[in-house]
Amino acid sequence: MSDDLFSAAVEDRLSRRAPLAARLRPRNLDEVVGQEHLLGRGRPLRALIEADRLSSVVLWGPPGTGKTTIARLVAGATQKAFEPLSAVTAGVKDVREVVDRARARLGERGQGTIMFLDEVHRFTRTQQDALLPHVEEGLLVLVCATTENPFFSLTGPLLSRSTLQRLEPLSVDSLRTLLDRAITDRERGLGGDGLSLAPDAAVHIAERSEGDGRHALTALEVAAALCLEDGRTEVSLADAEAALSLRALHYGDDEHYDVLSAFIKSMRGSDPDAALYWLARMLEAGEDPRLVARRMVILASEDVGLADPQSLLVADAAARALEFVGLPEARLNLAQAVIHLSLAPKSNAVLRALDAATADVRDRPSGRVPAHLRDAHYPGAQRLGHGKGYRYPHDEPGGWVDQEYRPPEVAGRRYFDMAEDEPR
Repeated sequence: MSDDLFSAAVEDRLSRRAPLAARLRPRNLDEVVGQEHLLGRGRPLRALIEADRLSSVVLWGPPGTGKTTIARLVAGATQKAFEPLSAVTAGVKDVREVVDRARARLGERGQGTIMFLDEVHRFTRTQQDALLPHVEEGLLVLVCATTENPFFSLTGPLLSRSTLQRLEPLSVDSLRTLLDRAITDRERGLGGDGLSLAPDAAVHIAERSEGDGRHALTALEVAAALCLEDGRTEVSLADAEAALSLRALHYGDDEHYDVLSAFIKSMRGSDPDAALYWLARMLEAGEDPRLVARRMVILASEDVGLADPQSLLVADAAARALEFVGLPEARLNLAQAVIHLSLAPKSNAVLRALDAATADVRDRPSGRVPAHLRDAHYPGAQRLGHGKGYRYPHDEPGGWVDQEYRPPEVAGRRYFDMAEDEPR
């Protein structure tokens, strides 16, 4: 009895010291914020959980969207035994022990077992394959959670034996609901501290949390601590900014396109300072850095082109570095490429040449491939006259021969002129 009382006391103290996000974990499906497409009334996943008829399932979604929460609610709703594991720390030996307990449980009491495997993408293919026989025979109902695309991180056999349920990032409205609950809940939240949350602070946290409920609650908890330390009762925008280490930037749809346009035009206009400013503004506002890198690769051919052919290699290297290194460090690679592209000589001859050729393709008769240029390698091609009259440039002095390479309909049309490709 004393051990039970001691354990209960430990659990109670731990729950009171737990982070806000842990204290506010939903206790039932109605408390879950977001994921209505999965857990709304009458939706299949909710119906299966409430009826305790859940089959093996993969929960896929970004961090802080409720994967572990759903698993915990499954544990509370099922009559089956619930065995949680994390692929970060567990291995085949741990799975084998769960299987042994499940087999004994089924034989002794007729009770089934649900195994929850968090971060399943951390398991190797061999470890994932070790799960299959027990899922196939019905000994285990497997509930997996992953932040990685399961079509890349999970084996085909495991996926085919599971139902894939995709969780979406929480909307700003859902995050606002979560923050309101946290600030007013006197039992598990911050309501006992007599705090309120300024509307602009709530908006800032919700918009900058990128759909991550855990991140939003952690930011609120830090902001609340800053507020209480100053002896105030309203969590302000300044508290929220400090908690997120991010200044509030207005960056809606219009700004997204306008700032991106200003960024491109600054590099095209050879102004590295302006280009760096717009780069920093996009990164600080949470713009997708891959979009920025893609636009730089395009600009390297569209606006620099043959005036500095190395620019394409520089832009491509920055894009690859972004994928390899990731933010925040890869911002240096992006900045280096921005400066290079801004200072590079400019030429749009590639764009103009391609546009002129495209216009002829669209507006003029296409014409057939001249006979001397047609493929002459297959049997019978020479009898059709394919390749007849073709002169191989490498057989000629200087490696060049004067012959026509286009149909008569566009012969002689000029698209690219070296004289016009003078850098500016």
